Amino acid sequence: MIRLFNVYVPTRLLILVVTEPLIIFSSFLLAVVFCIGHDAFIVLGYQYGLYKVLAITALTILGFDLFDLYDLDLTAFQRESHSRLFVVLGLVCCSLAGVGYLFPHFLLGKGSLIVGVAIVTFALSGWRGFYVWLMRQPYFRERVYVLGYGDWADEIVNILRTRNELGMELVGWIGATGGELGSNGSLGQNFLNAVQKSGARRVIVAIRERRNRMPIHELLELSLSGIKVEDAAAIYQRASGKIDVDSLVPSSLIFAEGLKLNPSFLLARRVISIIATVVLFVLLLPILPFIVIAVKLTSEGPVLYRQKRVGLKGKVFTVFKFRTMRCDAESSTGPTWAQKEDPRITRVGHWLRNTRLDEIPQLWNVFRGDMEFVGPRPERPEFEELLVREIPYYNMRHAIRPGITGWAQVCYEYGASIEEAKEKLKYDIYYIKNMGLGFDLFIILRSFKVVLLGRGAR
Repeated sequence: MIRLFNVYVPTRLLILVVTEPLIIFSSFLLAVVFCIGHDAFIVLGYQYGLYKVLAITALTILGFDLFDLYDLDLTAFQRESHSRLFVVLGLVCCSLAGVGYLFPHFLLGKGSLIVGVAIVTFALSGWRGFYVWLMRQPYFRERVYVLGYGDWADEIVNILRTRNELGMELVGWIGATGGELGSNGSLGQNFLNAVQKSGARRVIVAIRERRNRMPIHELLELSLSGIKVEDAAAIYQRASGKIDVDSLVPSSLIFAEGLKLNPSFLLARRVISIIATVVLFVLLLPILPFIVIAVKLTSEGPVLYRQKRVGLKGKVFTVFKFRTMRCDAESSTGPTWAQKEDPRITRVGHWLRNTRLDEIPQLWNVFRGDMEFVGPRPERPEFEELLVREIPYYNMRHAIRPGITGWAQVCYEYGASIEEAKEKLKYDIYYIKNMGLGFDLFIILRSFKVVLLGRGAR
């Protein structure tokens, strides 16, 4: 895996993301040359043809992303992957036809757009089929042996078995035979022989309690023989984009680069949040009157909803949202998490929550300094006390300002229980440990996809 913007990206995914734009761009260039001939140079160089081809390429890649064609779990299923590929290319073709009808000057001329779509269809279909075959070859998979037993080792083994995009093949596991480490952590020559016989090139150590139980001598001998020895927490973070709080070692956070929140970084982050807030507010301004009217006409009560939330360093502030529930939503139950198909949510409220438009008033919270654009979502004080007691390291979320969107929001669904809150915390701690301006930009871009597809709302 390769680290980009503090996010670990599978090498297999990077191959797709790099090659497919090149295939699309080259296909349309070939179509222009084929259809226009000697005048192709004029079209491309003096009639903005290259920029038009770049725009078409960007539109196609955006469609691939929206239809999850860069989900590597889906890529392995060629029939489903090709079906979505044809749907996206069909939509691109219709979009280009519509744009060409409204703006004829956008057309490249002599049917080159249609020919380009045809070339792209054949080229990408062939490439995707070859890619799936190539990734299944043994020399593209690293042989891995897991040292450990219990729940932690089980989870690591499950990741290796189900996440094909990691390019790892589980060839041995000490817990598979019920093996356990002795009180002194000694495994002896049998363990060394098992690893060497399996042909493993990497040993993943999945042991939570390591005191007097780490087979130091055997692992050192493996490392000196050229076999990579890695902590399970590292592979877990790279594969899942989160940090397991149960196996979290405080020193890994103390020395983490992302936790060095220097003033210049915080100032840059604040400036970006304000710019993003102003731009988004201007873009959404035309629809605000319609939202206000819809909320007012469909249910009794105020348009805006005020609620206490916990922010930076545990400070409580008032967050603003468009009201999506009845005014008496908690009159009989007290503070409760929203549930699926919650009857307290109004008809307009369902739509506002699915589109995240109910969060627009929080732009004011960002502007006045209660929140940033990106960060952990702020929790209500009533739930905060319970979560702090039940979940280790929960207070870490208060090290930075909360955000309108965040890493947990783009990776996980709405949390409505202690276990779900704990799962979201794993993403929040990962973000705090690895936070950076590039990571924030990546989260903002992913948030648009989440909003467009209505994922995670409740």
